[in-house]
Amino acid sequence: MEFHIQCDPNDISRYVFIPGSHDRAKKIAAHFTDAKLVNQSRGYLVYTGLVDGIRMTVSSTGMGGPTTAICIEELGHMGADTMIRVGSCGTFQDYVTCGDVVISTGTYRDGGTANTYLPIEFPAVPDFEVTTALVRAARSLSIPAHVGLGTAGDAFYAPRDPARRELFKQAGIVSAEMESDTLYIVAAVRGWRTGGVYTSDGTAKETKPAWGEEAFRQGEENTILIALEAMKQIALADLRRKGSVE
Repeated sequence: MEFHIQCDPNDISRYVFIPGSHDRAKKIAAHFTDAKLVNQSRGYLVYTGLVDGIRMTVSSTGMGGPTTAICIEELGHMGADTMIRVGSCGTFQDYVTCGDVVISTGTYRDGGTANTYLPIEFPAVPDFEVTTALVRAARSLSIPAHVGLGTAGDAFYAPRDPARRELFKQAGIVSAEMESDTLYIVAAVRGWRTGGVYTSDGTAKETKPAWGEEAFRQGEENTILIALEAMKQIALADLRRKGSVE
């Protein structure tokens, strides 16, 4: 039994979605057939069910690196090895608006948790197979998506440096969130496959504007659909390679 995610390891799939939000975990689980609640201790809401006959799990992580690291480490102990973050993000770019989908290709490391795993010089990048599966899924569903680099940090309310923000904008940084640096670095150490797809909850000038709520909710559903389709294709590729899908 793990310290925080307290369930039978047999209730965890190797294929896991890891939203930060508990509500988004419920929304993902609503797409499962025969969804089963397998954990709700210590703020980790975990469901397992089927997607077109393929067993999948979703677990909320909460916000920031520390809770994310605990979550994915314990899921990994129970057999998970392929994880897609389905999150929300801010943006630095004027061409991104509320509800837009962003697929992550890497993350500027601005948090602290990942630094205890690997030195800051080590790049935080998702798995290539998972990332390309997300891009293909968006295209197959005819959902527009921005594909690019992001930044992730632990201090949501820390003072902002306008010059640094402008530098990130000029460098093409698309997204800003709080978990992907930890996800990618821990996965590199543990040998897991990971990826990230986000919904923008604002614009370069406004964070979570009231006028964008409806667009954000539609974008959130779009990211969920993309993640589900991508994970299904990853699992089917595993089936072709190994002859079985867990």
